[in-house]
Amino acid sequence: MAPLSTLLVADLVGIAVFAASGAAAAVAKRLDLFGVIFVGFTAALGGGIMRDVFINVQPFAFVDWRYSVVAVLTAAATFWLHPAVNRLRWTVLVLDAAGLGLFVVTGTLKALDAGLPPIGACIIGMITGIGGGLARDLLTGEIPTVLRREIYAVAGLVGCASVAALDAVHLQRPVSIALAATLTFVLRMVAIRRNWSAPTAF
Repeated sequence: MAPLSTLLVADLVGIAVFAASGAAAAVAKRLDLFGVIFVGFTAALGGGIMRDVFINVQPFAFVDWRYSVVAVLTAAATFWLHPAVNRLRWTVLVLDAAGLGLFVVTGTLKALDAGLPPIGACIIGMITGIGGGLARDLLTGEIPTVLRREIYAVAGLVGCASVAALDAVHLQRPVSIALAATLTFVLRMVAIRRNWSAPTAF
């Protein structure tokens, strides 16, 4: 079993918050316990699985039991505690923004470690951040957030670019993760607060 490295801890925290977000969306659609856990699991691990397939490594979600256990337990807890979660909609948005920040950063760094150039690593990082949410929205019958006007993928790309730049100057990994994830989180939350959006066709 792998030690609790900085990347692993960030991954597990991101999995927990995305599992809660996915499970909450499934509860809102009145899915049963299995459905809630399945959507939460997919939201938490979908982006990471796509990342690992693209960089040609065994998906961590299937190799390290901690990934699946964290996703399933968090989704199940959200099912049983959903009245409290529903009252804390803003908290779910905050957690989703935090999960986006963590996932785009860890995805980019893992792609860099696999030997991809910075631009390719940033694309992989963005896929890591938005992949689970995309699957969650499709499973619950919603237009994916990333395809709507909200500043979501753009915030993720900013985080990817920032962590790639910080890694290029050899800043310590825990510091670069914290700075890039915080930047992504803040940009996403400001966009929500100020209703920032990308232009749409008339």
